[in-house]
Amino acid sequence: MKAALSYAGDYYELSKPRIILLLLITTAAAMVMAARGLPPLGLVFWTLLGGAMAAASAGALNCAYDADIDRLMQRTSMRPIPRGRIPVRDATIFALVIGLTGFAILYLLVNPLAAGLSLAGNVFYVVVYTMWLKRLTPLNIVIGGAAGAVPPLVGWAAVTHAIGGPALGLFALIFLWTPPHFWSLSLVTELDYAKAKIPMFPNVYGEQRTKREIVYYSLVLVAVSLALYPLHVMGAFYFAAAAVLGGVFLLDAIRTWQAKDTKAPRRLFRFSLLYLALMCAVMVIDRIVIS
Repeated sequence: MKAALSYAGDYYELSKPRIILLLLITTAAAMVMAARGLPPLGLVFWTLLGGAMAAASAGALNCAYDADIDRLMQRTSMRPIPRGRIPVRDATIFALVIGLTGFAILYLLVNPLAAGLSLAGNVFYVVVYTMWLKRLTPLNIVIGGAAGAVPPLVGWAAVTHAIGGPALGLFALIFLWTPPHFWSLSLVTELDYAKAKIPMFPNVYGEQRTKREIVYYSLVLVAVSLALYPLHVMGAFYFAAAAVLGGVFLLDAIRTWQAKDTKAPRRLFRFSLLYLALMCAVMVIDRIVIS
């Protein structure tokens, strides 16, 4: 029994559960905004289950394809494949099975548009980002960030069978949030990426340029987040909260630019996770309570 639980835990880890949680938060936020309240619980259940399985499939395929470089990096060396707990072949089969299952759930029990968007996001993440961009260009995160921004579109489509303004707004925020989020982490793990010969921004262009780019992207992120109010996508409550959260984000980005150690980048990375979750909450409150 203990061995079986340990084996199941390896597959759970293979699916990158922390990333799945963040993706499901953005999906659920879009669903609540689209419904202007709580959607039917059955629809929420099947959308989140299908989305979780799709994300787990993408995460497992990423681990299978990147097994060679994961062994070289301290941050990833304890994943199940580098540790020899799961063979690459088994990980690939697992990923394909749960991916097809997740697509079927979304297609049959939610709607074809939600299923198609989810599949497109997975293909972009696995093929365009993992198999192509990640080892090719230091702009890998900039372009690849589009994959992580798809879940709000899936959530909105699940409720409305279409794509709406708030979902596109959340897509834009996640897309612009991704570079400062990951580059702040890469400043802490720069040597890992260099060892694995992954062209992340810090080990290609250096720390100072990376820090400047983090500030530039943070400025654009905050500007776009605030623009959702004059564009009539979100309301005044959202604008006020986004200004406060964006101010903290910018302050952490500037501190990262000025920092001589890894404390500030680490703090920015951690706050960026909280920022995205709080922005989702603010959008939901603005949409269903204030508006």
